[in-house]
Amino acid sequence: MRLVLSAVLLLLVSGCSYAVQGQPVTPGVLDVEPPFSSERPTPPSGSEDPSAPIDGEAGRVCSVLTWKDLPYPNTDPAGPATQINYDSTFDESCKWQTKTGTTEVGVSLRFREAKSITLEKTSGTFDVKGRTVTYFDRTDDPDVQPSCVLVMDYAGGGLGIIVIDGSDKFGSICDQGKHVAEVMMNKEPAN
Repeated sequence: MRLVLSAVLLLLVSGCSYAVQGQPVTPGVLDVEPPFSSERPTPPSGSEDPSAPIDGEAGRVCSVLTWKDLPYPNTDPAGPATQINYDSTFDESCKWQTKTGTTEVGVSLRFREAKSITLEKTSGTFDVKGRTVTYFDRTDDPDVQPSCVLVMDYAGGGLGIIVIDGSDKFGSICDQGKHVAEVMMNKEPAN
């Protein structure tokens, strides 16, 4: 009797399983295809590869945020962004990237002069210091690393904030982005 019951139970359990299709998401370079929409400026002339990183001095927007403003561990809280001017489709772009254990975490900013940045998809809005910050929560999106994308009008243009954190060590990803937006507003440069 036990043998028959075990066989029936095994048959029922194995009938409930299924194969999952797709490719595993592996941690890599800290970036998410930004779901921003707006007219993209022409890349600077003389640039052979417009997608190649262009390191240099942080601009007036990228110099606002520091490691000290972020919850992630870093050996030098006053240290510079890990990458500057890497996205030539924006007037300024910068990234603060580090690891916690084996997981990449960080924030990237993208700024466009004199033009708002919008999101193609949204999850909602935050009111931060009387200003609307629109966000798209990609925490459960299997196609990208857990992230939150936020946009707001800033310093006479548009600012995109992308927070990536699959570690679950620093709170809600969109709340981290809201904090970055507040820090940016507190230190907003004049137009």
